[in-house]
Amino acid sequence: MDEMRDSAVTLIQNSVPINISSTTTTTIVSNYASNSSFLTNYPLVSALLAFALAQSAKLFTSWYKERHWDLKQLVGSGGMPSSHTSTVTALATAVGLQEGFGGSIFATALVLACVVMYDATGVRLQAGRQAEVLNQIMCELPAGHPLADSIPLRELLGHTPPQVVAGGFLGLAIATIVWLIMGSGYRA
Repeated sequence: MDEMRDSAVTLIQNSVPINISSTTTTTIVSNYASNSSFLTNYPLVSALLAFALAQSAKLFTSWYKERHWDLKQLVGSGGMPSSHTSTVTALATAVGLQEGFGGSIFATALVLACVVMYDATGVRLQAGRQAEVLNQIMCELPAGHPLADSIPLRELLGHTPPQVVAGGFLGLAIATIVWLIMGSGYRA
């Protein structure tokens, strides 16, 4: 901490003096303090809110399907809607609304969203289906087999296309609603 303070003092001592009024200094400091808050980071707030709502919705969709409350749905992967998809869709939408849809930041967020959605419906879904088959094979092993007592693999890893589409619509809606609530003052 002392090194940081000493570096700051040295930087100030070696800097070129400029004429800044106390009003300008106060404005700069107060703008930095208000804009650096976690709660004013519109894309981050949108993404985290979309994730939380998607995970919470899984609890209710699981209850509707199974007719019992499964609290593991609050932290688990897979299920309706895709929380990964809602998160990256909200992030991409928020970045597009804030920075513009023609910029490189939006392009990066969009590519990230596409990769996550492809992975959810492709690789992770297939891995879950393979886990189902492997668990069935392990159940059919004779009692003395070394793998007979193995812990079953997690089967709910990926998402079906409807789960991904639902997550996408949720993320889009959340980012738009947060945009309207926080105001359009975040435009580039």
